[in-house]
Amino acid sequence: MMTLLFVAFALTVLSCALMVILHRNPVTSALFLVLTFCALAGLYLLLQAEFLAMVQVIVYAGAIMVLFLFVIMYLNLRRDVEDGVPFVLRRGIGWLLGALLLTEGGLLLARRWAPGPTSEALPPAVGNTAAIGQILYSRYLFPFEVTSVLLLVAIIGAVLIGKGRTQAPPGGPAA
Repeated sequence: MMTLLFVAFALTVLSCALMVILHRNPVTSALFLVLTFCALAGLYLLLQAEFLAMVQVIVYAGAIMVLFLFVIMYLNLRRDVEDGVPFVLRRGIGWLLGALLLTEGGLLLARRWAPGPTSEALPPAVGNTAAIGQILYSRYLFPFEVTSVLLLVAIIGAVLIGKGRTQAPPGGPAA
């Protein structure tokens, strides 16, 4: 039963992630990303990481995706204009980088490379949430802070982009 659930969630994650990339409409891509996050939360539940599953649904599928949809609709993104050499060049570079990423992943799997720390185990007497907090604020404090600075820069960039769209050009008609 667990294997069947794992296969179902894994196929959902893979198919929805592909739909995020392949869809031309940005709103539809964002909604497929929500489905990807929810299926990923199901995988976390199968791993008995209930806290991570709930954080995945509440923070990513909820708050972050609402922010993404707000920015997409605010910027009024439309479909890509498919014209000439720049489009073919972008598409070719994208396929080349995708093939390079797949090749690198295949080489890492062939060498039996394992991601993440392997020597440090979680203390068995501590609960799931407490163990995550201890490791997050001790061993992974620097990446956690870098992520917060990156999010701050993204928010400032979104505000500046939005502010630039609402202001009249210099020398233009006054409202």
